[in-house]
Amino acid sequence: MSGPAITRTGTSEAPAGERRTSRYAEQLIRGRRATRAFRPDPVPEDTLRDIFSLAGTAPSNSNAQPWRVEVVGGARRDRLADALRTAHAERRVTADYPYSEGMYAPVHQERRVAFGASLYGALGIGPDDHPARASYDAESLGFYGAPHAAFLFVTGDGGPRLAADVGAYLQTLLLAMTGYGVASCPQGLLSFYADTVRDQLGVGEGKLLVGVSFGYADENAPVNQVTTGRAGLEATTTFHT
Repeated sequence: MSGPAITRTGTSEAPAGERRTSRYAEQLIRGRRATRAFRPDPVPEDTLRDIFSLAGTAPSNSNAQPWRVEVVGGARRDRLADALRTAHAERRVTADYPYSEGMYAPVHQERRVAFGASLYGALGIGPDDHPARASYDAESLGFYGAPHAAFLFVTGDGGPRLAADVGAYLQTLLLAMTGYGVASCPQGLLSFYADTVRDQLGVGEGKLLVGVSFGYADENAPVNQVTTGRAGLEATTTFHT
């Protein structure tokens, strides 16, 4: 913290209740992290329902709530993982939202390279070992061993404004999971095989934005010790007064 909290009344110290709330917010938001190794234990059904019910309180433009969420576990999860691996091996890419390396600015690429070095380094994969990196990416289609996955579809016309609302739902979902002690990892790669997901789950509407693997973290896995930095406030935010 850069200094004492300032309340609306101008005093130098916030009330105790406000301090507790800010601490909870810090713990929740900073405590969320991408998990890439999970225990096989499933999340209890009542906890699942509580989490996704809470996520449904996410904001959206005019309260349209343009999302459709498909949650898989058990045998259906296993069949989907097999189908995704097959689609990947056969190069049957069907992304509803275009992806290109060129969409990243140079500063974005620098951050991506730094993250990749940390991630693959924790896995013992060298920077030039492209086959090993590709193999690990293919294995990630098994949800990193997580017992569950959720797929977020954008309904309506599926355009970028509606996708932004589903992005707000995604963050709310991730924080809800964190609050319930459930680890998660949003995976863009899962959305590269949208037709496979639709076919396996019988989904008839919407564009697939992202998949989220989730469950309970394997705390002993080295990959889960990877930490990522964030750009400084001044690099991303301007305050106009």
